Amino acid sequence: MVGSPLQILLLEDDSADAELVQELLEEEQFVCEITRVDDRSGFQAALERGGIDLILADYTLPSFDGLSALKLAIGSRPDVPFIFVSGTLGEEVAIEALKIGATDYILKTRISRLVPSVHRALREARERAERKRAEEALRQSETYLAEAQRLSRTGSFGWNVSSGEIYWSDETFRIFECDPAAKPTVELVMERVHPEDRAFARQLIDRAAAERLDFDHEHRLQMPDGSIKFIRVVAHPATAGDSEALLFAGAITDITERKLSNQALRESEERFRTMADTLPEGIWIGTIEPREVLYVSPSFERIWGLPLEDLYRNPHLWENVICPEDRERVSRTFAQWIAGDNSGYYDIEYRIQRPDGTTRWVHDRGVLSFNEAGRPCRINGISADITDRKRAEADLQNALLEIKMLKDHLYEENVALREEIDKASMFEEIVGESPALQSVLARVAKVAPTDSTVLVTGETGTGKELIARAIHKRSRRAARPFVSVNCAAVPPSLITSELFGHEKGAFTGAVQRRLGRFELAEGGTLFLDEVGELLPETQIALLRVLQEREFERVGGSRPIRADVRVIAATNRDLQGSIDDGAFRSDLYYRLNVFPIEMPSLRQRREDIPVLVEYFIDRFARKAGKEIRSINRATLERLQSYDWPGNVRELQNVIERSIIVCETENFTVDESWLSRSADQPDQTVRPLFKMPPSQEKKTIEAALADAQGRVSGPTGAAAKLGIPASTLDSKIRALHINKHRFKTV
Repeated sequence: MVGSPLQILLLEDDSADAELVQELLEEEQFVCEITRVDDRSGFQAALERGGIDLILADYTLPSFDGLSALKLAIGSRPDVPFIFVSGTLGEEVAIEALKIGATDYILKTRISRLVPSVHRALREARERAERKRAEEALRQSETYLAEAQRLSRTGSFGWNVSSGEIYWSDETFRIFECDPAAKPTVELVMERVHPEDRAFARQLIDRAAAERLDFDHEHRLQMPDGSIKFIRVVAHPATAGDSEALLFAGAITDITERKLSNQALRESEERFRTMADTLPEGIWIGTIEPREVLYVSPSFERIWGLPLEDLYRNPHLWENVICPEDRERVSRTFAQWIAGDNSGYYDIEYRIQRPDGTTRWVHDRGVLSFNEAGRPCRINGISADITDRKRAEADLQNALLEIKMLKDHLYEENVALREEIDKASMFEEIVGESPALQSVLARVAKVAPTDSTVLVTGETGTGKELIARAIHKRSRRAARPFVSVNCAAVPPSLITSELFGHEKGAFTGAVQRRLGRFELAEGGTLFLDEVGELLPETQIALLRVLQEREFERVGGSRPIRADVRVIAATNRDLQGSIDDGAFRSDLYYRLNVFPIEMPSLRQRREDIPVLVEYFIDRFARKAGKEIRSINRATLERLQSYDWPGNVRELQNVIERSIIVCETENFTVDESWLSRSADQPDQTVRPLFKMPPSQEKKTIEAALADAQGRVSGPTGAAAKLGIPASTLDSKIRALHINKHRFKTV
């Protein structure tokens, strides 16, 4: 025999008999390996190891018996043939063994029968194995078929026209929502067919049966709960073997989802066409290569004054009516767009000269469709007649010019009437139209889309944080957080933890991990106000973040990546602080990538009327009062005042005046403007322009003049032109005892 050796497990206590069995098998050309065991443990161990092709067993052993061995083998290896080879096996025992599952039994006195028995046992084992594999393959095939039918929602059926017998697959039962135990009949099928389709379905079935025709048709089913299904039935006639009986074999597919989708698509297309036909804008769809017009809405004729059929014949017709001044620009932009060189979005305004001689303004917007290779293949867009809008814009420009010419005559006008004019000069919450402010806003517009670090300088109250927020809102990070921290308001010992966070147990009181401002601003913008107040060690940590884009929490050892844009602000003279050794020059250059200096209110006096009106409207609404006019003398006084506290001081004066105002005419108490406009105080130099060495003396002088008061209209903060909270932080940092300036 050719192949791997036959693995035989021999349960035999007599070695001579074992040798006899092996010699007999080898004489018959069996290539085999025999493993002999003579007790229960050895037999059971051999079964557990496996790899056995045949079991030969004696019936009687000193400590074991053949029937017990047979039961163990059937329980562990039921597919392995089991043959008794014994000299003491009686007929009754042999019959019992065969009933239990033995393949055969051979008496040792007739040992020559062993070889045919082995041949038969191995052949039957192979046949059983092949039959088992075939049955398993059939079951698997049926499983695949059933799953495929379920996934495709396609059931199969067979119909014997002569006998009326019908076969349904499981999926067909599911489609018809019938109990699998029910017997399918033509009457059951017709009962499920929708009443409106029943006559047609019956006619089709009868004709196919009579003429032995293929049929493929779609119709509806009505379920017992009233729901509707759409099905497709495909069948082919055949005959059953030698008989003349007519059979139909076919498939039933549930196409409800496809039908409903197609219906929804048709309805959507109809809605789109109805909408497109009624819109005043012209909708256009076309291919690029070749240039063809697929669809243009009727509004095209109204806008361009050209027949639709002419455009379908000549896709370039619309370009011919563009005004000569705009034609080259439009043609260049359109060519770049359809070539995919620029953005996939097309947006342009231009003028056309209609056949009737009139000129119209058109605004085109379009998007590209791309093929599988990623190249533009179709254009889709909309054209709007914006002539009226352009005229309105021109009228608005003329109106604005007229408003500017009449500005001096509008002081007694209603404040609410001026609100629309004010909005034209609004930039977020920043109010004004002076050249100085517009220059700042132009720089904001340039730097906002970038990720560059910005340093905003200027006196206190000039709106440095508003500028920072405006930069953030116009940046790619606008959807992410804007986090602000006043470096002067945080105690020096806590500023590092405030910025970078700390781990649990990093210092006394750190009972849990805390995220710093850099982590809270992840993906967004961090605004560092009063950055000049940072201590040297905090400056080093901040420099590392700006250089390496990573930091560590206080008490932590793991670097944390920082995707944060930094905007810093200060009212200090940082260059002077560098000269005095109080601020690091390398940090300054990292912060000063894009400097913006905020003008003081003294430098933009032309914005004061607009600011006054803005604050009057804001605080009057809040207070529930109505202000109809502004006293001319009050406005002149406000414009001539020096405003050391800048916009913040102006805001406070307006709010205070609204609170005490009892008429519809707005006025300001002259005593509230602490300095005369004719004699501006030049003795107080803004702190942000002083080196740190002079700060302490300046603050002490202001405290002495204010008799130790920090806040309030006559306090030291007002005299210095800085917020009271900032002055308190500076007093603590410079170790100034403000109480010694108080009078008894």
